[in-house]
Amino acid sequence: MKAVGYRESLPIDNPKSLEDLEIPAPELRPRDLLVRVHAVSVNPVDTKIRRNRKPSGKPEVLGWDAVGTVDKVGAEVKNFQIGDRVFYAGAINRPGTNSELHAVDERIVARAPQSVSDAEAAALPLTSITAYELLFHRLGIAKGGGKGQSLLVIGGAGGVGSILI
Repeated sequence: MKAVGYRESLPIDNPKSLEDLEIPAPELRPRDLLVRVHAVSVNPVDTKIRRNRKPSGKPEVLGWDAVGTVDKVGAEVKNFQIGDRVFYAGAINRPGTNSELHAVDERIVARAPQSVSDAEAAALPLTSITAYELLFHRLGIAKGGGKGQSLLVIGGAGGVGSILI
């Protein structure tokens, strides 16, 4: 299958900093979905990983945010079926989403909202998760709460700030 990755950490202006690759399709773990990727987004974590993590023997495929359609399900998958449109932020310890097919644990996947395009849905997972964790885990705002209260967001121009606002 086709993918985009890197073999060594090079400056981004080097033509070999990202390469078109032909790699084997991923093998599924019992709780995995095999997703046919329709769209991905690029996050700061992609650039940091590419700059700082040297691949060990085989090319590294980046990408965490994705939207796509379930092509196959692992033996223990309970919440999804073939054909479901899903989106998610993948796991940093597995190959990334910048590929035709991607294996992801169903426990970190959700059905993609029907009201947005694939490109729009792919931009949401990591920024949304981060904003959610900030509000409810770090700041301790009660879910469904906050009536009559205010929250001042300063410098909310990035992905997380935009979602937070």
